[in-house]
Amino acid sequence: MNSSRKISVVYDGECPVCTTYVSMLRLKELAGDVQLINARDDHPLVTEIKQQGISLDDGMVVKIGEQLHHGDQAVQQLALITGPSGVVNRLHYWIFSSAWRAKVIYPFLRAGRNLLLRILRRSPIDSKSN
Repeated sequence: MNSSRKISVVYDGECPVCTTYVSMLRLKELAGDVQLINARDDHPLVTEIKQQGISLDDGMVVKIGEQLHHGDQAVQQLALITGPSGVVNRLHYWIFSSAWRAKVIYPFLRAGRNLLLRILRRSPIDSKSN
């Protein structure tokens, strides 16, 4: 991964699993200057993502340079960025560095997130007015 390209990760900051996920990957430690953005915040990148027609309720977004990666492609990019360094990242890398595995597994992760948010009585991201 070219470390000179700016990396931003847009994730649901009200989802405890999402927040734990981005912290466990040790992104800033392994990839340098990574900007972590709560998808529920009024942030220019969140606006850009929504203007592109991408639903943040359907998955997180990783922006590398000018390229947006959504959902299973986002977790695959995170696996490739962080690599197999440490126990958690080694497992993450093994599972999600494969586009096929990421595409198969990600919908289950998204469904689990959506169920957890319902249990916690937290509204979907896109229900917030733009």
